[in-house]
Amino acid sequence: MSEKTKYELEFVVQSSPQLLYQYISTPSGLSEWFADNVNSRGELFTFIWDDSEEAAKLLSKKSGERVKFRWTADEEEGDDYYFEMRIQVDEITKDVSLMITDYSEDDEIEENKMLWDNMIGNLKHVLGSA
Repeated sequence: MSEKTKYELEFVVQSSPQLLYQYISTPSGLSEWFADNVNSRGELFTFIWDDSEEAAKLLSKKSGERVKFRWTADEEEGDDYYFEMRIQVDEITKDVSLMITDYSEDDEIEENKMLWDNMIGNLKHVLGSA
C-alpha cells in the first residue's frame, strides 16, 4: 500500500473553545456537521454517511482541547494514520482556531482538503459563525 502524506489545516471559528469541543468530541455534536449520524460504544465511534459506514477508534482526547481518531481500516492494515481536531486559542487576540491533522494519498490531498473545508463550513453554519 502506498504511503500517505500528513497535512494540517487551520480554520478560524467564531465560537467559544468549550462549545466547539462539544461539536468535535461527542457523537451528537459530530452528527451535526461531520457525518449524517454518529454512534459510540466506549472508544469506538461509528460514522454514517448516506449508505456507507466507517468506524474509528478514539485514540486520545483532552477535554476542551483536542480529539484524535484512527479509522479501524487503517488499524487493521497496521497503519498509524490518524486524524486529529485540535482547538487553538491565540494568546493575544483570543481568536479560536480548529486545527486539523489528517493523512491522505498524494493524489487525493487537494480533494481531501476541500472535503474538510466543506465540513468545517457545515460546522461554522451549525455554530452560527459562518
